[in-house]
Amino acid sequence: YGTWKYDGPGCAFTSGSALAKAGGEVVATQIEQKLESEYAKLGLKASNTYITFNEDGTFASKIGGKSFNGNYTYDAQTGSVTLRGLLLSLNGYVTRNGSGISVLFESKKLLSLIQTLSALSGNATLGTISDISKNYDGVRLGFDMAK
Repeated sequence: YGTWKYDGPGCAFTSGSALAKAGGEVVATQIEQKLESEYAKLGLKASNTYITFNEDGTFASKIGGKSFNGNYTYDAQTGSVTLRGLLLSLNGYVTRNGSGISVLFESKKLLSLIQTLSALSGNATLGTISDISKNYDGVRLGFDMAK
């Protein structure tokens, strides 16, 4: 529970074999570096990208200054989270990391979210995210968040 602010891009592989096929942790770091410049183009920063998970099952968030609010369900055993808003429903994963949490989505789901945000902001910098979702099976992308 609480408010978590954007701390950088997040990336994780869904299995050890997917990670091994992709070339290890080095690739995850490279993906995060590529995403960092793309996220910057979208204007994502700690001041305008955050999520608040409330104990009553509601959440409030902004992604690049665009509001997304609604209800969530979280399964602590699997780490899966479902965010349900008025117009959009997202299935993702929340995991603890060194400095807070990672909120990650299957790469194609994140691409859809970013496409929606880009349409709202008029920004079309989706090439890198699209390439990652095509080239890496079993990768989850999203956001590292800190308190």
